[in-house]
Amino acid sequence: MVTEPHGAAPRLRKPSWKDPRLLIGILMVLASVAGVVALVGNAGRTVSMYAAKEALVVGQRITTDSFTIVQVQLGEVDDKYLNPRAALPEKAVAVRMVPKGELVSRSSIGPTDALDRKPVPITIEEPLPKEVLAGTFVDVWVALPDQSNGFQIPVLMLPGAEVAALNTGTSSLGSGKKTQLMVLLGDAQMPKFLGAVANKAKISVVWNPGAAP
Repeated sequence: MVTEPHGAAPRLRKPSWKDPRLLIGILMVLASVAGVVALVGNAGRTVSMYAAKEALVVGQRITTDSFTIVQVQLGEVDDKYLNPRAALPEKAVAVRMVPKGELVSRSSIGPTDALDRKPVPITIEEPLPKEVLAGTFVDVWVALPDQSNGFQIPVLMLPGAEVAALNTGTSSLGSGKKTQLMVLLGDAQMPKFLGAVANKAKISVVWNPGAAP
Protein backbone atom coordinates (compact mmCIF):
# COMPACT_ATOMS: atom_id res chain seq x y z
CA MET A 1 0.00 0.00 0.00
CA VAL A 2 1.47 3.30 -1.10
CA THR A 3 1.02 6.20 1.27
CA GLU A 4 1.68 9.89 0.77
CA PRO A 5 4.77 11.13 2.53
CA HIS A 6 4.01 13.13 5.64
CA GLY A 7 3.52 16.84 4.79
CA ALA A 8 3.27 16.25 0.99
CA ALA A 9 0.62 18.24 -0.94
CA PRO A 10 -2.41 16.20 -1.94
CA ARG A 11 -2.71 15.35 -5.61
CA LEU A 12 -5.16 17.44 -7.65
CA ARG A 13 -8.09 15.45 -8.89
CA LYS A 14 -9.65 16.02 -12.27
CA PRO A 15 -12.98 17.87 -11.76
CA SER A 16 -16.02 15.79 -12.43
CA TRP A 17 -19.14 16.97 -14.26
CA LYS A 18 -21.00 15.79 -11.21
CA ASP A 19 -19.07 18.20 -8.98
CA PRO A 20 -21.72 20.69 -7.69
CA ARG A 21 -19.15 23.49 -7.52
CA LEU A 22 -18.46 23.18 -11.23
CA LEU A 23 -22.18 23.20 -12.05
CA ILE A 24 -22.74 26.30 -9.90
CA GLY A 25 -19.87 28.07 -11.65
CA ILE A 26 -21.31 27.30 -15.09
CA LEU A 27 -24.76 28.55 -14.04
CA MET A 28 -23.26 31.80 -12.75
CA VAL A 29 -21.45 32.39 -16.03
CA LEU A 30 -24.62 31.70 -18.04
CA ALA A 31 -26.66 34.06 -15.82
CA SER A 32 -24.05 36.79 -16.24
CA VAL A 33 -24.06 36.43 -20.03
CA ALA A 34 -27.88 36.49 -20.11
CA GLY A 35 -27.92 39.66 -18.00
CA VAL A 36 -25.51 41.44 -20.34
CA VAL A 37 -27.53 40.40 -23.39
CA ALA A 38 -30.76 41.67 -21.79
CA LEU A 39 -29.10 44.95 -20.79
CA VAL A 40 -27.80 45.56 -24.29
CA GLY A 41 -31.20 44.67 -25.77
CA ASN A 42 -33.08 47.06 -23.45
CA ALA A 43 -30.59 49.86 -24.10
CA GLY A 44 -31.62 49.94 -27.74
CA ARG A 45 -35.37 49.56 -27.13
CA THR A 46 -37.52 52.52 -28.16
CA VAL A 47 -41.15 53.15 -27.28
CA SER A 48 -43.87 55.35 -28.75
CA MET A 49 -44.64 58.48 -26.71
CA TYR A 50 -46.70 61.64 -27.14
CA ALA A 51 -44.96 64.99 -27.71
CA ALA A 52 -46.73 68.35 -27.91
CA LYS A 53 -47.54 69.20 -31.53
CA GLU A 54 -47.74 72.87 -30.52
CA ALA A 55 -47.22 74.52 -27.14
CA LEU A 56 -49.96 73.39 -24.73
CA VAL A 57 -51.14 76.17 -22.42
CA VAL A 58 -52.96 75.71 -19.14
CA GLY A 59 -56.71 75.30 -19.62
CA GLN A 60 -56.42 74.29 -23.29
CA ARG A 61 -58.71 71.46 -24.37
CA ILE A 62 -56.65 68.40 -25.23
CA THR A 63 -57.33 65.62 -27.74
CA THR A 64 -55.05 63.13 -29.46
CA ASP A 65 -54.73 65.71 -32.27
CA SER A 66 -52.78 67.87 -29.78
CA PHE A 67 -49.90 65.39 -29.94
CA THR A 68 -47.39 63.94 -32.31
CA ILE A 69 -45.92 60.47 -31.81
CA VAL A 70 -42.16 60.11 -31.30
CA GLN A 71 -39.89 57.13 -30.68
CA VAL A 72 -37.74 57.54 -27.58
CA GLN A 73 -35.66 55.57 -25.09
CA LEU A 74 -36.89 56.27 -21.57
CA GLY A 75 -36.15 53.11 -19.62
CA GLU A 76 -37.77 52.95 -16.19
CA VAL A 77 -39.40 56.41 -16.38
CA ASP A 78 -41.60 55.76 -19.42
CA ASP A 79 -44.67 55.31 -17.18
CA LYS A 80 -44.44 59.02 -16.25
CA TYR A 81 -45.26 60.14 -19.81
CA LEU A 82 -48.30 59.81 -22.04
CA ASN A 83 -48.23 57.26 -24.82
CA PRO A 84 -50.71 56.30 -27.57
CA ARG A 85 -51.94 53.36 -25.47
CA ALA A 86 -53.07 55.61 -22.60
CA ALA A 87 -56.64 56.90 -22.47
CA LEU A 88 -57.10 60.64 -21.97
CA PRO A 89 -59.33 61.86 -19.11
CA GLU A 90 -62.85 62.94 -20.06
CA LYS A 91 -62.82 66.61 -21.17
CA ALA A 92 -59.04 66.63 -20.84
CA VAL A 93 -57.23 69.94 -20.48
CA ALA A 94 -53.63 70.98 -19.96
CA VAL A 95 -53.03 71.63 -16.26
CA ARG A 96 -49.37 72.53 -16.86
CA MET A 97 -47.71 74.30 -19.76
CA VAL A 98 -45.90 71.96 -22.20
CA PRO A 99 -43.57 73.57 -24.79
CA LYS A 100 -43.81 72.52 -28.43
CA GLY A 101 -41.96 69.28 -29.15
CA GLU A 102 -41.53 68.21 -25.53
CA LEU A 103 -42.76 64.88 -24.18
CA VAL A 104 -46.13 65.15 -22.43
CA SER A 105 -46.02 64.04 -18.81
CA ARG A 106 -49.11 62.36 -17.38
CA SER A 107 -49.26 65.02 -14.65
CA SER A 108 -49.59 67.83 -17.22
CA ILE A 109 -52.97 66.55 -18.52
CA GLY A 110 -56.10 66.17 -16.41
CA PRO A 111 -59.84 66.86 -16.16
CA THR A 112 -61.11 70.42 -15.89
CA ASP A 113 -61.67 70.12 -12.14
CA ALA A 114 -57.94 69.47 -11.73
CA LEU A 115 -57.18 73.08 -12.71
CA ASP A 116 -55.93 74.89 -9.61
CA ARG A 117 -54.95 78.03 -11.58
CA LYS A 118 -56.74 79.96 -14.30
CA PRO A 119 -55.34 82.23 -17.02
CA VAL A 120 -56.00 85.95 -16.48
CA PRO A 121 -55.13 88.61 -19.10
CA ILE A 122 -52.78 91.50 -18.33
CA THR A 123 -52.27 94.25 -20.91
CA ILE A 124 -49.14 96.40 -20.67
CA GLU A 125 -47.56 98.96 -22.95
CA GLU A 126 -44.06 98.77 -21.51
CA PRO A 127 -41.50 96.69 -23.41
CA LEU A 128 -40.98 93.25 -21.95
CA PRO A 129 -37.60 91.55 -21.48
CA LYS A 130 -36.93 89.11 -24.32
CA GLU A 131 -36.72 86.32 -21.72
CA VAL A 132 -40.45 86.62 -20.91
CA LEU A 133 -42.09 83.81 -22.87
CA ALA A 134 -44.84 81.29 -22.28
CA GLY A 135 -43.74 79.02 -19.46
CA THR A 136 -41.53 81.59 -17.72
CA PHE A 137 -42.32 83.39 -14.44
CA VAL A 138 -42.85 87.06 -13.72
CA ASP A 139 -43.50 89.38 -10.79
CA VAL A 140 -46.55 91.61 -11.32
CA TRP A 141 -46.33 95.03 -9.67
CA VAL A 142 -49.46 97.16 -9.29
CA ALA A 143 -49.73 100.91 -8.67
CA LEU A 144 -53.26 102.00 -7.74
CA PRO A 145 -54.52 105.48 -8.76
CA ASP A 146 -54.30 108.20 -6.14
CA GLN A 147 -56.55 111.25 -5.54
CA SER A 148 -54.35 113.62 -7.56
CA ASN A 149 -54.65 111.77 -10.88
CA GLY A 150 -51.34 110.04 -10.25
CA PHE A 151 -50.45 106.64 -8.88
CA GLN A 152 -49.53 105.27 -5.52
CA ILE A 153 -46.24 103.50 -4.83
CA PRO A 154 -46.20 100.16 -6.73
CA VAL A 155 -46.64 97.01 -4.66
CA LEU A 156 -45.75 93.44 -5.57
CA MET A 157 -49.19 91.87 -5.93
CA LEU A 158 -48.38 88.67 -7.88
CA PRO A 159 -44.94 87.26 -7.11
CA GLY A 160 -43.72 84.46 -9.38
CA ALA A 161 -46.79 84.25 -11.65
CA GLU A 162 -46.43 81.78 -14.52
CA VAL A 163 -46.97 83.11 -18.05
CA ALA A 164 -49.36 80.88 -20.00
CA ALA A 165 -49.26 82.85 -23.27
CA LEU A 166 -48.48 86.29 -24.67
CA ASN A 167 -49.45 88.27 -27.74
CA THR A 168 -48.00 91.52 -29.02
CA GLY A 169 -49.95 94.05 -31.11
CA THR A 170 -50.37 97.78 -31.68
CA SER A 171 -52.44 100.08 -29.50
CA SER A 172 -55.85 101.26 -30.64
CA LEU A 173 -54.39 104.55 -31.93
CA GLY A 174 -51.50 102.84 -33.65
CA SER A 175 -49.02 104.90 -31.64
CA GLY A 176 -47.23 102.05 -29.94
CA LYS A 177 -47.11 98.39 -29.12
CA LYS A 178 -48.95 96.69 -26.33
CA THR A 179 -48.54 93.17 -24.99
CA GLN A 180 -51.20 90.97 -23.50
CA LEU A 181 -49.98 88.28 -21.14
CA MET A 182 -52.03 85.44 -19.80
CA VAL A 183 -50.80 84.72 -16.29
CA LEU A 184 -51.98 81.83 -14.13
CA LEU A 185 -53.66 82.76 -10.85
CA GLY A 186 -55.24 80.79 -8.07
CA ASP A 187 -58.75 81.61 -6.89
CA ALA A 188 -57.42 83.31 -3.74
CA GLN A 189 -55.43 85.79 -5.86
CA MET A 190 -58.29 86.74 -8.15
CA PRO A 191 -60.38 89.29 -6.16
CA LYS A 192 -57.56 91.66 -5.23
CA PHE A 193 -55.97 91.64 -8.67
CA LEU A 194 -59.21 91.95 -10.63
CA GLY A 195 -60.22 94.80 -8.33
CA ALA A 196 -56.96 96.61 -9.16
CA VAL A 197 -57.56 96.13 -12.88
CA ALA A 198 -61.11 97.46 -12.55
CA ASN A 199 -59.71 100.59 -10.85
CA LYS A 200 -57.38 101.19 -13.81
CA ALA A 201 -54.22 100.49 -11.87
CA LYS A 202 -50.86 100.76 -13.60
CA ILE A 203 -49.41 97.28 -14.03
CA SER A 204 -45.74 96.45 -14.56
CA VAL A 205 -44.26 93.03 -15.23
CA VAL A 206 -40.73 91.98 -14.24
CA TRP A 207 -39.08 88.74 -15.31
CA ASN A 208 -38.39 86.48 -12.32
CA PRO A 209 -36.12 83.55 -13.28
CA GLY A 210 -35.76 82.55 -9.63
CA ALA A 211 -39.44 81.62 -9.38
CA ALA A 212 -39.11 78.59 -11.67
CA PRO A 213 -39.67 75.33 -9.72
